[in-house]
Amino acid sequence: MNRASDDQVRQLLVYLSAALIAGGAGSHEVERDIRVIATRLGHPGVQLHAQPVGVALSLGHGKPATYESVEGPLRLDQSAAVAAIQQGLLAGSMDPDEALLRLRGLRAQPHRHPVSGMYFGGLCVGVGLALILQPSWAAVAFGALMSPFVAMLMRGTGRGLLPAALLPCVAAFGVSLAAFWAYRHGYVASPLRTLLPPVAVLLPGATIVTGLSELVNGAVVSGTARLTSGATQLVMFAIGIVGAAALLDVDAGALQNARTDDLGWWSPALGLLLVTAGICLQESVPRTIAPWVLLVLAATMTAQLITQALTNTAWTGAFVGAIVASVTAWSVAVLRRGLPRMVLFLPSFWLLVPGSIGLVSVAQLGLEPELSGPTAALAAGVILAVALGLVIGTTLARLVRLAYVAARSRRASAAAR
Repeated sequence: MNRASDDQVRQLLVYLSAALIAGGAGSHEVERDIRVIATRLGHPGVQLHAQPVGVALSLGHGKPATYESVEGPLRLDQSAAVAAIQQGLLAGSMDPDEALLRLRGLRAQPHRHPVSGMYFGGLCVGVGLALILQPSWAAVAFGALMSPFVAMLMRGTGRGLLPAALLPCVAAFGVSLAAFWAYRHGYVASPLRTLLPPVAVLLPGATIVTGLSELVNGAVVSGTARLTSGATQLVMFAIGIVGAAALLDVDAGALQNARTDDLGWWSPALGLLLVTAGICLQESVPRTIAPWVLLVLAATMTAQLITQALTNTAWTGAFVGAIVASVTAWSVAVLRRGLPRMVLFLPSFWLLVPGSIGLVSVAQLGLEPELSGPTAALAAGVILAVALGLVIGTTLARLVRLAYVAARSRRASAAAR
């Protein structure tokens, strides 16, 4: 390639790397995928260093390098567009010029439901998670009332009216104030769990688990950075909860991690449908992908609930749920070419709830340290179980993918004869 072509390919690869990071992929996954694409484009010696905040890339030893910062997370529809670019480059159906043009316009891709999706989607997620995490009419009503408040804060942050660093603290304080007030007046029985569904969309569960996955795969710097970031966000949430509890001077009974189940068997199923609809509205998920998102979420929740019922432990359900989520997302992406794996997989973190349990333990630690021990142990177990399940599930899925590709190649060879 000539010099101009090298510059173009380097720019393409660094843009694609940053987009994959912004879409939620771990740094070890990004480095592996980019090396495959670089080899496909004629640069097998590519060198890159992916981090949660940016990517440095060179096409080879001693060649010019480019750094691209990661400008915040992508929506799921934008991640789907990145996956389409990635597949096009691998298949040779998209040239670098077109891929680079699409990546440059990625952030300008309009939201399908810019206002209604944020508010109505947040309402669906808040009510749906209440039906799953705290199935009671009081929790459902609370989720419906407070989710628009959280959505309003998110829109304010997007417009620069509220610093992003303060969003977790402000959201947690406002929602907690309402939850503890409702507890004092006898409207809710367990405010600490009741306040989780409205703020769950902001919790860093995916960040924490991805960080652990990076550590397991040897990406020490990225993994440590994500874990630190996730832990800091949990502390900011906890500060908001502690501030609200101190302002209203609530008693120790308000800090119990007690689950109520006043509804029937149908609540998790309805909650799943509402959560899926809310995710698709908030994240602008294309209609063609939405049914497959529901499939992965349904498989994840079914595996999680059945395992928890058989073992009576939360961490085993999280472990099996993470394996099923990973394998199902990979399998669908292999069998239905063009469906983005990360878009199918990432919503499952909202059901595996590592961030929610972690928030409860941190809040208890700040208010009543003697209550935090069991919850902290539960949170650590669930987070580690999800991370381990993710690693095992990804490994199994890759084996299935290799077997499928090999079988398809054998069938193609036999047909050619």
